[in-house]
Amino acid sequence: MKITFYGAVREVTGSCHLISTGNDKILLDCGMFQGRRKDTNQKNREFLFNPEIITNMVLSHAHIDHSGRIPLLVKSGFNGRIICTRATTDACAYLLPDSAHIQESDAQYLNYKLVRSTLYKIKNNDTGNTKKDKIKKLLKKNNHRLNSEVINDLIKKHNLEGIIPLYTIADAEQALTNFEGHPYRVPIIIGNQMTCTLYEAGHILGSAISIIKTKINGKNKTICYTGDLGRFDKPILKDPTLNFADDDRKVDLLIMESTYGDRLHEPVKDLKPRLKKVLQETYKRNGTVIIPSFAYGRTQEILYVLHELFIEGSVKKVPVYVDSPLATNITRVFGEHPEVYDKETHETFLKNGLNPFYFKEVNFTSSVEESMALMRKTEPHVVISASGMCEAGRILHHLRYKVHNPNNTVLIVGFMAQHTLGRRLLELGQAYESSGRKGEAPLLKFLNKTYPLRARVVKIDGFSAHADKNEMLRFLNKSNLQVKQIAVVHGEDIQAKAFAGHLHNNGYQAWVPRKEETVQI
Repeated sequence: MKITFYGAVREVTGSCHLISTGNDKILLDCGMFQGRRKDTNQKNREFLFNPEIITNMVLSHAHIDHSGRIPLLVKSGFNGRIICTRATTDACAYLLPDSAHIQESDAQYLNYKLVRSTLYKIKNNDTGNTKKDKIKKLLKKNNHRLNSEVINDLIKKHNLEGIIPLYTIADAEQALTNFEGHPYRVPIIIGNQMTCTLYEAGHILGSAISIIKTKINGKNKTICYTGDLGRFDKPILKDPTLNFADDDRKVDLLIMESTYGDRLHEPVKDLKPRLKKVLQETYKRNGTVIIPSFAYGRTQEILYVLHELFIEGSVKKVPVYVDSPLATNITRVFGEHPEVYDKETHETFLKNGLNPFYFKEVNFTSSVEESMALMRKTEPHVVISASGMCEAGRILHHLRYKVHNPNNTVLIVGFMAQHTLGRRLLELGQAYESSGRKGEAPLLKFLNKTYPLRARVVKIDGFSAHADKNEMLRFLNKSNLQVKQIAVVHGEDIQAKAFAGHLHNNGYQAWVPRKEETVQI
């Protein structure tokens, strides 16, 4: 049996690994590479293997950096089953079409800019603003929506190289027909003498640790793929599994994430007090709290803690807006899967007839018009909006209206990958705070404009859905798995290497594979 590492190797996006036996090829995740477009576009469009020869796929969870290229995989000839939990199937029904919509919208906008630039350069009798107004009227409907039909016709007419979306909504909907949702702890046949059993990973709703077993030449071989491991003792979800079935305990190769391989989070018990402090300080300044948040998992955790604070009367009850249609839909999915909630959630909310994620002060913003009106609100409130790394979506417009005001707070509650706007915002904001906020505020460029970053930037690490260094070691040391060797993946180069070093110090045989490296067990 061979394993080849194709994605999330010495980086944190694009998870993709291939198990090959004499009979089958099983893909572990098929995630999207995220970051600067010029760096990721080609990586996302090309597979380093033939999708047509993949037998089946095991999907650890629904996050786009693990699932985001599935529609392209199916479009490119994959015709197998996608094995995952039932909650992951339900989440992907919203996440993948949403990702496709982003692909289509981005392509449309880039094509608009390409055609506009071309028409600006063509000589005619019009000059200055008159020419620009005519071109704008030609390429847009009602001065707002892009006229795709006209734009596409002009691309053909002028022999321009237009942008083609990675995949379409139709492609995403077709890919969803390949999904199979399964319960935890039930073996699933995925190939010839090959099974997969899913265990709770504690990362997000439906996330799974996959135990894949096969028999080769009469000998049993087992691979454990952690996907992304969650934290211990966090609200809502059960902790990462420590007690595996006896038949699943002996692991020949563990493929393990390392996002926070050399970092420690704030204690889980400090989450609520830290959030309480941020809210109180911002309200005292008569400001607003803007929270860039992943629609899946992080948004629901924040709503959960806010709900607790409001029940306790610990903070002023101000309006809370979830400004993300995707987050609204995913919150509905959370409500449909109480079977995965932990004991605390059942005790605090369900036994009292309360939904953890819905309360009087929360408002789910659906239309663009509602979102635009919300951006102009000046009285204290909380906005939770996507995307989590500030690369796209409605959060950009909330930042546009709010980052210049020192009364406001931008609350960072998740990992910000390198080369994202979220990482720049965090680093510039922290540097400004460290300087005592002296001198001119740092400048943040996005949406083709530059804005002074006068708003407070605060980070709460404890909300992370990823286990930190000690929690990952706790998973290994406290679980009943017997692991022969560990391939360290899903971590930036420094983090992955550091975590491999920690594993060595704890008596494990571990290494950090390179992209396209193949190992045999």
